[in-house]
Amino acid sequence: MNQKNLKLLAISLLFVLSFQYCHSENNSGEQNSQIYTEAKNTYSMYSGQGDDISNSRQNAITRAVEVCSPAIVGINVTEVYQVEYREPFDMFYDDPLFQHFFGGRRRSRTREYSVQGLGSGFLISPDGYILTNHHVAGNASKIIVTTTEGKKYDAEIIGADKTSDVALLKIKGNNFPFLKMANSDGVIIGEWAIAFGNPFGLFDINTKPTVTVGVISNKNLNFTQEDRVYRGMLQTDAAISSGNSGGPLVNSNGEVIGINTVIFSTAQNSRGAGSIGIGFAIPINRVKKVVDIIKDNKKINRNFNVGMDVRDVDESLAPYISSKVKEGVVVFSITRNSPAEDAGIEPGDIILEIDGQQINKVDDYLVIVKDGTVGQKLNFTLMRDDKKITKTLTLKSFGH
Repeated sequence: MNQKNLKLLAISLLFVLSFQYCHSENNSGEQNSQIYTEAKNTYSMYSGQGDDISNSRQNAITRAVEVCSPAIVGINVTEVYQVEYREPFDMFYDDPLFQHFFGGRRRSRTREYSVQGLGSGFLISPDGYILTNHHVAGNASKIIVTTTEGKKYDAEIIGADKTSDVALLKIKGNNFPFLKMANSDGVIIGEWAIAFGNPFGLFDINTKPTVTVGVISNKNLNFTQEDRVYRGMLQTDAAISSGNSGGPLVNSNGEVIGINTVIFSTAQNSRGAGSIGIGFAIPINRVKKVVDIIKDNKKINRNFNVGMDVRDVDESLAPYISSKVKEGVVVFSITRNSPAEDAGIEPGDIILEIDGQQINKVDDYLVIVKDGTVGQKLNFTLMRDDKKITKTLTLKSFGH
């Protein structure tokens, strides 16, 4: 036998041996008609009989999920809106001649519309207090809360604050599972973050929350959205979708570090708003401060007057400012007899800081001022004629 034939024989023997090794399990005993091979039972860890590899699947994340899940609730709300409408011939009632012959102007009529919505929440006490977002339940006329046991409860609004986007609800009962609050000031960028909630109403299918896992991507982000002020926000890449609002963001210890609230999405409407890995949660330390007020006072009084118009310093404004500062925020106008005038702030002043926080753009100014309350004092550091001065402005309610 030549060398070439010997090589071919050796390769053939190796192939046969390999085939027998891979299929030795199936060839023993009865012929297996299945085309797949089942793995050994790797879920025996729940009965305490698993090996080290199986047990390693139980980690800090799964333990946190097990602890937190029973305290998550689904929230279904009904909001009632009143819309004015006019009949086709109502236009004639605005005509003076028509009014002369047929009487005064017809009163405006309204029609009520009910709008259904959903969101998430979580229990924070054994006697049924629940945290969620104001934009989930703050304006609701009827709120139904569903627990993970499948039980439904009518909930009442104890207090709500639109600016911070926090609402406190209450259901009747005792011995509810509840979550503990962490110190969100100690959150570390890069640490695990677990988001719970009710995306797209999936909670209604089996009354269990959806769980997504990511990390804390950033923290201490400030921005405004319509009349809401989001300060010190936590950013996470844990998937947050439409319906997750109001659910908790927890750390790997199962402690709440924030309330899932805002996402950046490419969707054109809220019904299709899915995660692209950029979500934001209100830090729980801010939430705790709001809850301490609204649990007794129902709401926070933010109906104040400032009396000051501000603009970003740009190339068009810079020549008219008697200062070397070429960027920042300038006081454009002051309303007479307003808190700003009473504080001694003048048009042309450059706002450098408010309560020690640097002001680089109008958004920085709005985040602090719009988050104020009636009676609060704000300390302004200003630049006037290239000299730093300080002024104290007291936020007063309209009409005072």
